[in-house]
Amino acid sequence: MIIVTGATGQLGGQNVERLLDRVPAERVGVSVRDPDKARARSFADRGVRVRQGSFTDGAGLAHAFEGASQVLVVSVDRMGAETVRQHRTAIDAAVAAGARRIVYTAQMGASPTSRFQACRDHAATEEALAASGVAWTSLRNGFHAASGLHFLAEGLASGEVALPADGPVCWTAHADLAEAAAVILADEGRFEGPTPALTAPEALTFADLAAAASALTGRAVTRTVAPDDAFRARLVAGGVPDETAGHLLSIFPAAREGEFATADPTLAKLLGRDPVGVRELLREQLAGH
Repeated sequence: MIIVTGATGQLGGQNVERLLDRVPAERVGVSVRDPDKARARSFADRGVRVRQGSFTDGAGLAHAFEGASQVLVVSVDRMGAETVRQHRTAIDAAVAAGARRIVYTAQMGASPTSRFQACRDHAATEEALAASGVAWTSLRNGFHAASGLHFLAEGLASGEVALPADGPVCWTAHADLAEAAAVILADEGRFEGPTPALTAPEALTFADLAAAASALTGRAVTRTVAPDDAFRARLVAGGVPDETAGHLLSIFPAAREGEFATADPTLAKLLGRDPVGVRELLREQLAGH
């Protein structure tokens, strides 16, 4: 059985959908914090085993992972020391359940010396995977395109993309990353340890995205540089906790250092087609408004 965590989230849910394209439902289980959520009930109705599991409860996770041959640990949507502790709890539970392989959703640029906190968290989690005693694969996912479009959204409305200085980023679609994870889970052992970066075919800056938005809308969307401190203060004023604001700000110096800039053909090879580019995703987003 293949167990997927976080199956009611954006990436985890799509991971399950794509996995069901490749393996029978009775071979798929999900670990979710709330089994009563509509998406969890939908999976159960299709024959997927649904069990409650939380990364803060190792014993509960071991039950959710029971009978697993592989566990896909979807990284939690936060940053910092508590994130790594929760990932270690999930790894320990997978080992306790007898899983022979753990697959983990990391990020390109994962390194203990990254400027971006999440990449340091992913590197620490990979260290825990290496010490687990079981086979493991770390999916070095391209930077989520949804994040880039979220940062861009305010500028689309105002006509000014005011963000800290950045660098080119391989913005990559959730759907493509979910499909790649399903391919790798269905072909166990395809990668040992970290994968190459799983990225869209080009790296773009926010100036590139602003220009694309201008071309698509016919309205001027300009890119201006906001000082790092001013951007952080704006986030805090909007209700973002100061520590979280600092973590979000750290994306930009990491991008300036080129940590997310290298496009790699591995994702295209896994998919058997070109990955969706962020320009296409932007076009879809604008068409929906």
